[in-house]
Amino acid sequence: MNSFVAVVEAGSFVAAGEVLRLSKAAVSRSVIELETRLGARLLQRTTRRLSLTEAGRAYYGHCKQILAELEEADRAVGVVSGNPVGRLRINAPYSFGIQHLAPLWGGFMAKYPDVELDISLSDRLVDVVDEGFDVVIRISRLQDSTLVHRRLASTRLLICASPEYLEQHGVPASVEDIARHRVIAYSYAAQGDVWRFTTPQGEQEVQTKPHVRTNNGDTCRALALAHQGLVKQPDFLVGNDLAQGRLVEVLPECLVGEIDVYAVYPSRKHLSVKIRVLIDYLAEAFERPAWAWQGGASHDGGRQAGTAPARP
Repeated sequence: MNSFVAVVEAGSFVAAGEVLRLSKAAVSRSVIELETRLGARLLQRTTRRLSLTEAGRAYYGHCKQILAELEEADRAVGVVSGNPVGRLRINAPYSFGIQHLAPLWGGFMAKYPDVELDISLSDRLVDVVDEGFDVVIRISRLQDSTLVHRRLASTRLLICASPEYLEQHGVPASVEDIARHRVIAYSYAAQGDVWRFTTPQGEQEVQTKPHVRTNNGDTCRALALAHQGLVKQPDFLVGNDLAQGRLVEVLPECLVGEIDVYAVYPSRKHLSVKIRVLIDYLAEAFERPAWAWQGGASHDGGRQAGTAPARP
């Protein structure tokens, strides 16, 4: 059953073998034996893809439930022994996962050596339940109220560019000035090409004209460092560049936005020990985020401690 479920979720025998740490032949043999015992074909196999048969779809749902109950039994042992055990499937945004989560995993594994981590990074919005993740890190304004979540930290959105770009194209003196500048757009931005600001004069917005679009924050940052235009990115990604003077904040008197970092998981019911200790570990690690940029606007539109960057 475990092999069958792994093939369905991974999409191939090879990928399922990598997840289970078995050979492709071993996984294939397990599925064939299962089909033989049931007297029914569960998977349609072609040279290009695998797909579930009608019987396979029905059987897959039962397998998931049975395997979940077996895992619950394992969790019960963990609860009694106080020792978190088992595999944790985690998904996180690409840039945040590399810069701020990757340095934490070693400490977590040293503290909980019987937990096996399966970490994937992706900037797309994954389905926590359907894709079988235990914990997903999201940096957004949560829309799905059915998911259980815990806030870990917050991050401010900032508009910035390189000093060289601003020297050549000028520094925007108002929100309206943004419209005439080259913009490096993040494809997954919730507000699209419209940038909204809270200014001392009130709420304002501007329609930008992107010169480049990309679905990756690191690419936005790299293009900004290469003097290609303005970016709107969170301080966890560009805060160090701002502190070192490689990038300069634009319109620092304005509040661009603040979004939260969440740990999202399918259900609070029967929350396993391994999930609980992971979330507690991350919450403690991000209690005082090291990335917070202190050069911009405060929540009330005023200045925080520090002075605005010199304007070329």
